[in-house]
Order: sequence, then structure tokens, then C-alpha cells
Amino acid sequence: MEEKHTFSMWYFVIATVLLLAFQVLWTTSQQIETIPFSQFETMLHDGTFSEVMVADKYVQGTLKTPGEKGEKYALAVRVDGDMARMLNDSGVKFSGLIESTWLKDVLSWVVPIILFFVLWQFLLRRMNSSQGLGSFMSIGQSKAKIFVEKDIKVTFDDVAGVDEAKEELREVVAFLKDPKGFGRLGAHVPKGILLVGPPGTGKTLLARAMAGEANVAFFSINGSEFVEMFVGVGAARVRDLFQQARQNAPCIIFIDELDALGRARGIASVTGGNDEKEQTLNQLLSELDGFDPSSGVVLLAATNRPEILDPALLRSGRFDLQIVVDRPDKNGRTAILNVHLNKVTLGTDVVAADIAALTPGFTGADLANLVNEAAMLATRRSAVQVSMADFTAAIERIIAGPEKRNKLLNVIERKTVAYHEMGHALVAMSLPHADPIKKISIIPRGIGALGYTIQQPIEDRYLMTRTELECKMAVLMGGRAAELLTFGEISTGAADDLQKATDIARAMVTLYGMDKSGTGRLCRAAFQPAGGARRSPHRTSCQRGNRGRDRPVRAASGQFGLRAGIKTAHRTPGLSSNRRGAALEPRDPHQRRSGGVRH
Repeated sequence: MEEKHTFSMWYFVIATVLLLAFQVLWTTSQQIETIPFSQFETMLHDGTFSEVMVADKYVQGTLKTPGEKGEKYALAVRVDGDMARMLNDSGVKFSGLIESTWLKDVLSWVVPIILFFVLWQFLLRRMNSSQGLGSFMSIGQSKAKIFVEKDIKVTFDDVAGVDEAKEELREVVAFLKDPKGFGRLGAHVPKGILLVGPPGTGKTLLARAMAGEANVAFFSINGSEFVEMFVGVGAARVRDLFQQARQNAPCIIFIDELDALGRARGIASVTGGNDEKEQTLNQLLSELDGFDPSSGVVLLAATNRPEILDPALLRSGRFDLQIVVDRPDKNGRTAILNVHLNKVTLGTDVVAADIAALTPGFTGADLANLVNEAAMLATRRSAVQVSMADFTAAIERIIAGPEKRNKLLNVIERKTVAYHEMGHALVAMSLPHADPIKKISIIPRGIGALGYTIQQPIEDRYLMTRTELECKMAVLMGGRAAELLTFGEISTGAADDLQKATDIARAMVTLYGMDKSGTGRLCRAAFQPAGGARRSPHRTSCQRGNRGRDRPVRAASGQFGLRAGIKTAHRTPGLSSNRRGAALEPRDPHQRRSGGVRH
């Protein structure tokens, strides 16, 4: 009420001032009579005026006796003296005329102001569009992209291979569609839902499908968009985002790459740059604490690095539900391929299950890329259909890189690569726990790979024994052993093999406790310190505390692998040695090796 009263008082004050000004102008106009300059001269000669005031363009005389209408002043526009005498001699009634210049005066003030305002708006928009300082008037506003119901065409039918995750999200969709029916027994939807999984497994697609199924508004924003140069801006954007969401309820808030916003606190930055991130995270925690689940607003987030998130963000009451979106198994890959294969023209020999068997470790994004790559290869050869051969070539292209048929090798290098690759193949064929060989090639591919050997796993594996890991190291070192047996020396072609074998040996010793001392658990505990902060898995406390701990790693990777490769080679007559390349394993296409000789 006080605010409205103050507003009305301002109107009263303005009206009073205008009324007084109008009264002054009206009174003044009634007391002054405008007359021609010739009449003014006559009245001047007659002694009518008691006082005369002269200005640049007019003269004003005070009448000794008020006129018939009560006017006290007479006003006349001045005329040049020579012209006045000439006109006076002719007996003509004359008066001056003041040229009106109000439009020119107004434009001289208004036009510069308008130009300055337009230029200022243009510069602010340019800064805002270029992600610079942005518009200062909207710097604290949320940058979330808002999609209304009609904009989202994705449903759960477009998502395959993650059936468990879809079932979990269907309950949330049921709550958004019917909050009263869903909560009739006192249940409420989780405050926050966190999708966890490797890149490319379909976390963002699941979020969009959830919004499409529920037919509600969808707020999408990346975690990095909350962080700005100015401290406090991120917290303001969090508040603005949740305020907009409550106004548009029911709706879904989706924060992608949550790790950019919710990184664990406790490690102070040297430059103090963590202040902005910590304030933004604290504001998000505060919003989640005051979040009413019955309001119809669901917070959905996705990350592929859950280990670095702040523990306060993951506790119950904030992100209550954590859904793992893992790499699909063979049945899941088949379902995903069926979705993407409907968009291309297929040959009669293409079977989704066969392609799924050739792609262990592929995510949904990898499979979509595979189908597109196969269609492009078929288009290049002017085919009318996409055949199975195109998919096989696309798999090799994704795993090992594009072929480089124009890359010329001399005779010695070609022979070395051939023996190297054959060493991988023979060791793999001789060991009972090694994956079968799919293809051997000495055609250079990718960056630096002069040849490659592809092994095709028979099935998806989730556990591996020590014997199986030792067989993997033996296969990796088989190429190096073949070079040593055939040529009596080794080349630089086994660089990637050595790196892979070392990684396996380090994991066996420091993580799995498979060395003779069995101290792996000590190193694993040091890998995850208190306070939520994580250190790099490549620098454990065992390695930092005692360099002698590296000896089991060197023994496992170098001596065992090389001995196993040489023993296998001695048991195989006519061993050919191979390459400056490596045994390529399509188990995880994101960790595949592309490589041959490293200079």
C-alpha cells in the first residue's frame, strides 16, 4: 500500500507543477499584447510607454495606463532601423517576423541521442553474441534453452539399448502426467535424477525422450554456462533458472556435464578462481534443499565423471536417484542398430545381430557413426544398397583409422611390419584365452599405424582372470618377440604395444593385487583420498612412496610378455614377424590404438 501511495503522490506533485506553470503562462499571455512594430513606434512617439526593454529580436514596452483588456505590456518584433525608416516614410503598417527554428533545435538534440543509443545497443548485442562480457543488464539471467512440448519429437521409442534406464524414467514421466494419482499413497518423485555413464551412451537423448513422453517444457543447459568471469553470476543464473522452471511447471530441468559445475570442493586454487564455482555449487545445493517435489519440476543431470562430483551433491535428498547408462551389451547393440538401420537402404546380407557381434564396446553414438560411415562408403562406390562388406570396412575404419594406400614403405619396413603382425596373430592363435583373430593387414592406417591385427571377442566380458590378462600381454608383445627372433633386433614399431602392456601390468599390480605381494588394495585406497578429491590413477601412493614397487610392473609387462611371446614363437614353425603397429582390440573403440612406428 505504501508503494502505491508514493506512486500516486508523484502524480499529484507533477500535476500541481504543471497546473502552476499553465497558470503563470496564461496570466502572462493575458497581460501582454502583441502589436506591429509600426504601431509600437507610434505609441513610443506618443509617450504611451513608461519603460521599454529591448531584446535581440523583439522590444517590450510597459504601458503607463492599462489597455482596454487590462494588458500592461506591449510586445513587438524588431525591424532593422533602415528598413523601419523606409517603411515608416511610405506610411505602410509593418511588423517583424521571427523565423521558427524549433524543429531544427529539437533535431539537433534528439538525433545525436538516438544515434548514440542505437550504437550502444549494437555493441552490447555484438558482445553478447560473441560470448564476451555479454549484456550487463542480463548477465545474471539463465542461458537455458527452453523447448516447449511441440518442439520435442523424441520419445522412448527412439531410445534403445538402455531398457533399465527407461523403466526408471517412466515412473518420473507418470508423476509429471498425473501428480495426484502417482502420489496417492504418499510417494513423491525424486528431487534430482543423475544419469551416469560413458560418453555417447545416450544420456542427453534419454532426457529429451523423457520430456517428449511427458509433454512438458524442457529446460536444457550445460554446466559450464553457469560459470562466468564475475563472482556471483553463476549463483544468480541458478536462481533465475529455478524461478523460470517454477513458473512453467510441470517441466524438466536438464543440466548436461554436471561435473563442470559440481566438482568436489576442498582444493583451493592458487589464483582464487574457485570462488565463483563454489558459490554456484552452493546455490545449486540450496535450491535443491528448498525444492518441493510436488511442484512438478524435475531436475535431471548427466555426467561421465561421477567420481569428481562433490559428495554433498550426491547425498540423499538432492540427487536421490542415480541411473547408470552403461555401454550396451550385444542385445542392446542389436536394438540400437535396428533403430539406425531403418534410415538407410540395406542389402539382403545385412543382419543387425551380426554387426552387433563385431562391435563389442561400442556405444550408441559409435553405432550411429558406424551406420553413417557404412552408408558413405556404399555411396562412394555408387552402390544402390549398403552391404555387410561396407559395415565391415566401416568398423575397421573406426577402429584403426582410414587406409593410406599411397603411403610407400621400403622393402625392409614392409617385411618388418609383416613379421610383427604375424607375431601378434601366431601368439593369439597359440594361447587358449586369447580372442580369435579377425583380420591382419599391413596396409597403413590412421596416424602412424603401419599395420594392424584385429581380434574379435566371442562375447562381452565383465571380469577377467590373471591368466587372461597375461595372455593379453603376451599377444601384445608377440610382435616385438617376432622381430627379435627373425631379425635379431627390435624396432620402434612396438611403442603402442609396450604402452598397452604396461597399463595392464600396472593395473594388475596397483589395482587388482595380482602381484606376488598382493598389495594392490593399499594402492587403491590411496587412489581415493578423503575430502572428495581424486588424484590421477597413474600416480598412486605406492608409486610415489617407493619406486621399487615399479619392479613388479616391469616384470609383468616386459619380461613375462616377451618371454611368453618368444616361447610361443619357438613352438610355431616358420614364424613370420610383423610390424610397426599393434594388436588392435575393438573392445573399447575410444581406447583403441592407431599406431605403428612412433618417431
